[in-house]
Amino acid sequence: MGSSHVLRACPFGLRTLSAGVALFKKRLKLGGDALGMPEPEIILPFLGVGAGLVLGFCARVNRFCTLSALERFWYAGDASGLRTWALAAATAMAFTQGLVWVGVVDIGQSFYLQPSLPLTGAILGGLMFGFGMALVGTCGFGAIIRLGGGSLRALVVLIALGLCAMAVQRGVLAQLRVPVIDNLAIDLSSFPDQAVSTLISSGLGFDMKPGVVLIILACLLFWIFRDRDFRNKRLNILTGFIVGAVISFGWFATSWVSREAFVPIQIEAGAFVVPIADTVLQVITYTGTLPDYGVGLMIGTLAGAAGGAFWQRDIRWEACDDARELSRHLGGAALMGVGGVISMGCTIGQGISAFSTLAVSAPIVMIAIAIGARFGLAYLIEGSIFAALRRNGNADLN
Repeated sequence: MGSSHVLRACPFGLRTLSAGVALFKKRLKLGGDALGMPEPEIILPFLGVGAGLVLGFCARVNRFCTLSALERFWYAGDASGLRTWALAAATAMAFTQGLVWVGVVDIGQSFYLQPSLPLTGAILGGLMFGFGMALVGTCGFGAIIRLGGGSLRALVVLIALGLCAMAVQRGVLAQLRVPVIDNLAIDLSSFPDQAVSTLISSGLGFDMKPGVVLIILACLLFWIFRDRDFRNKRLNILTGFIVGAVISFGWFATSWVSREAFVPIQIEAGAFVVPIADTVLQVITYTGTLPDYGVGLMIGTLAGAAGGAFWQRDIRWEACDDARELSRHLGGAALMGVGGVISMGCTIGQGISAFSTLAVSAPIVMIAIAIGARFGLAYLIEGSIFAALRRNGNADLN
């Protein structure tokens, strides 16, 4: 399947994004009242839907999955999935930092750059999320992609993940989260934010932000494209580029609406833990609030994945084979829901969205997720979590 087929197959999502951008420009020039158009906060979830359509279709058609990339690297010595994922992160960082540099977005309002670093949450939550991801076989994002193809197991996972995330964020478990995670956070209020570029610039005494961005980008691109086989995988390269671009679009959309709206708007780009909980809440009860960008992104991703599965004729109903498999999926979903909240993200939220802001939490959480996933896969595949401590000869980053 060539890259041109992918571009031709998802015109609706791309047209939705284009229409949203055109609507931005009209409002900027004439104002919403003059055009008789809805307020920006009403437009926001539809922008999320448009972005999700592209993201879901691309991920479904091209099998974009973090756990699959890690598993193939550890057990088959194939790093192409990791390179695709790293390209998505690099693309998101390049676009996001470029938008910041020209003054289009203000990621300083993002919770990823808050003046405190919940280190215990980043490590503990990342380990929980990674282990749960291995038990389920994918993360929250991957579960949405699977649900688009008819997986009822994924539906169970998403409901359980969303309910557990709500319990930790605003329910009874939140009472435990505050003393164990929030109160032990490292205070970084002496710095403007917790971006790696900011911390380095503050330590050196002069602005190194552009230099840090260029160094990180150059190192990533060098590792990604040093492999000759990957350079020939145009579909993987296109996938990484599209995923990264969609994430950076989220910063642009929410930043614009935040400036234009008369109500508080959360600056976000893309995550698949708390927005799943918010989507469940919007479905089961009337909250009195409009769906935000994150909820729109969830709906669009599901619709895009369903469109990709339909286009590939890959829709089929799937369910758990027995109670043991169901319990494993429920347990993994619970770990991802709890871990995703206390670590403030997931493989997409921290791995790509937070990384695009250069938040210091991103590498910490992603390393913890990878370690948790390694232990989880060792438990499932090799029969013992301690098997993860043995050196795997197949793993080679070169």
